[in-house]
Amino acid sequence: MEPVTLIPNNSLLTATPEEGRQLAIKMARLIIKTTQPDAQVRETLRGVYASDAMMLIAIGQTVATEFSTIAAANNYWHDVRP
Repeated sequence: MEPVTLIPNNSLLTATPEEGRQLAIKMARLIIKTTQPDAQVRETLRGVYASDAMMLIAIGQTVATEFSTIAAANNYWHDVRP
């Protein structure tokens, strides 16, 4: 199994909240890839969770947790509000 980089570019710092949200999604996907390294198994499982509301909610919660970590690392984008 090839190593997976769980934090792309080894940094949680992003320029904007949108970039932070994209990073959170990428990190959530990477943890799934690490947990289930077999691509064929992951592909098969997509059909299972795609029609299970509770699993989809769990995915959303995982992304939200990652985003919370990223936001904190970015000082909530240095408290700059548009």
